[in-house]
Amino acid sequence: MSRQTIGSYLKLILQLGKARISLPVALSALTGFALQTGTIGLEGLYLGVGVFLISCSSGAINHWQEHRIDAVMPRTQNRPIPSGKISPLLASLVALLYFVSGAVILTIHFPPAALIASTITLLSYNGFYTPLKKYTAFAVVPGSLVGALPPYIGWLATGGDLLSPVIFWVAVFFFIGQIPHFWLLLLMFGKEYKLVGYPSLTDIFTDNQIKRLSYTWILSTVAAALIIALKIMIGKIVIAILLLYIFYLLVTTSSQLLLKNNLQVRSTFFKLNFLYLFMMIAIIVDSLLYR
Repeated sequence: MSRQTIGSYLKLILQLGKARISLPVALSALTGFALQTGTIGLEGLYLGVGVFLISCSSGAINHWQEHRIDAVMPRTQNRPIPSGKISPLLASLVALLYFVSGAVILTIHFPPAALIASTITLLSYNGFYTPLKKYTAFAVVPGSLVGALPPYIGWLATGGDLLSPVIFWVAVFFFIGQIPHFWLLLLMFGKEYKLVGYPSLTDIFTDNQIKRLSYTWILSTVAAALIIALKIMIGKIVIAILLLYIFYLLVTTSSQLLLKNNLQVRSTFFKLNFLYLFMMIAIIVDSLLYR
């Protein structure tokens, strides 16, 4: 087998596991880990890999769950199963292998809480949110709990208190942020959801109303980020840089998102995603340098 063939198979397997989404999930778990321990080290690496693999399992299961729907939507027609690059049966076996590999790593290196929290996250996404999308346009609101769970994985893996306000506010930030994230996607691809008969907010609200709702949730996301910066983080330089970006996000989204040009929606979407990434990096750096 040539290197090119191996590379193609590896790319396919990573695509099936939604690696681009699974990496931030693993980083989110690592954020909770660093916040609790003040270190990363080899244990942090094990945690990140284990959570990444289980998240990839969730992504592969989602591909299997929605492959018939994906075949109808232009945005998803080239995904591994609808494109014919991999069969549904083989995709389910890949999902199982992902899960078993991640579960073994977490079981060997951490208390049961880490694997339990990871499994609950998977079940919440594949067993609750994914089916719920077929029945209500507001599935994203309870479904956003999935985004709040990964920081708890790293936090609980090292004996953190489940009821601690520190990890609670971090989880709140990710919970709130998932809602405008999805609604901005809806503004860009909402017509494709109608192709498969999914209920959509575009059937209830106009695009401009969804933009205003999204902006309101972005303000709430920013408020949660401010609470983390001012109540949880210690390093003044890290806080200052974070506050500057938050100010930039507020100014640009307020002047751009409410315009009718959908290019501004895409711009806001990427800025919001960068805020998630920046928050995780800022919390980790703050935890490593100042605790």
